[in-house]
Amino acid sequence: MLILGFCLGLAVGIGFWIWQQVQLNRYLGRVLKPLNSHSSKVALLMIPRLRREIAMVKQQRQDLQQSLETYQELLDFAPLGYLQVDEENQLLWCNQQAREILYLERWQPGQVRLLLELVRSYELDRLIEQTRDCQQPRVKEWVFHPSCENAAAMLEVKPLALRASSFPLPKGQVGVFLENRQPLLDMNQVRDRSFSDLAHELRTPLTSIRLVGETLQNRLEPPLNRWVDRLMQEVDRLINLVQGWLDLTQMETNPTMQLHFETVEVRSLITCVWETLEPLAQRQHLNLHYSGAENLFIKVDRSRIYQVFLNLLDNSIKYSPPCTTIQVQAKILSVKNNHKSNLASSYLEINIIDSGVGFSEADLPHVFERFYRGDKARTRYPVQEGNSTTAVVGSGLGLAIVRQIILAHGGSIKAMNHPESGGAWIQVQLPGMMANTSSQDYS
Repeated sequence: MLILGFCLGLAVGIGFWIWQQVQLNRYLGRVLKPLNSHSSKVALLMIPRLRREIAMVKQQRQDLQQSLETYQELLDFAPLGYLQVDEENQLLWCNQQAREILYLERWQPGQVRLLLELVRSYELDRLIEQTRDCQQPRVKEWVFHPSCENAAAMLEVKPLALRASSFPLPKGQVGVFLENRQPLLDMNQVRDRSFSDLAHELRTPLTSIRLVGETLQNRLEPPLNRWVDRLMQEVDRLINLVQGWLDLTQMETNPTMQLHFETVEVRSLITCVWETLEPLAQRQHLNLHYSGAENLFIKVDRSRIYQVFLNLLDNSIKYSPPCTTIQVQAKILSVKNNHKSNLASSYLEINIIDSGVGFSEADLPHVFERFYRGDKARTRYPVQEGNSTTAVVGSGLGLAIVRQIILAHGGSIKAMNHPESGGAWIQVQLPGMMANTSSQDYS
């Protein structure tokens, strides 16, 4: 009985194969029918070759289909979200991560629906349009506020900090990779909160240690008092480090910090800062050369901007070789608000240039990060104090604080190496210009 079933199945299979061959021959006959009788023999000889070509095309189609399925499986497994839209911004496909990030509850694989109907994110929609228009990859970060059909669930859904990287595809399509940066931001907030709590706890014992050190300073005679002096230097450094950390954390937590704006004349502000640092500069025999417009006024928070230039000039003094000049150049920039309007905004640009060894290429992207100190790339020149030489030690927070203050004023700051002096070049741009007259140089 089993043999009979096997033979019957084999016969049916052979019959089906013969039927396929007959159908293929008929199809090829219809294709080759327009040929004249003279070329019919040649046409018959082409039939095996056509069969091979058809089989090859079928195999290539199967390979492409298998590759497509493999890529979709990889994208589904990837830790990043991915979505793809057509030329009309209709969602063609997205992986599981994208569905979870964007809360795509109303979309099922195989559906083609307008992306904006599924995801109420105008930032994402605008990013896709810009990518299609310029035909260039683009990156955008924004805070995404998910929308859910269930009103009760809306109360539990939290906003997400997203980063999207888009790139153009053929036929007007656009692909977008999505990264949920909220867990990283939450972790950083927990870390900053822990460090801030620790800094608050350290302030009281450090103040007590300093008071004890001041008492010992008045009671010890040379040469024992030099150890107390050394202790006081280290305690002051720790106090400055703790206070700098607290200030920076407060600025980053509240980027729009409370600023008390007033009208400030730029040259007098720079002069005031230099007078504060002049004792340090004299030990190195350093000079300041200011070039810029006279009666140049800007509306800023005086104490905060004073802190900015105090930190920047202090760094220039630390990294400048002896008997050199620190350049401070101030000028006005006019920037159009947009390409369709003739209205322009005025910015103050201040360039601070020293004659040291400058930044290394590896340090440049990180100089404004907290606790980043590229000591191996830049040479700090020691300061002579009496008969001893003191190494210049920083907290690694100064430039990070400077950047936060500049950003709070709506400005920008950039670190470079000057092509002529070879030293560090810090460029600060601040809005709020008010008036100026002639340009002059002051040394």
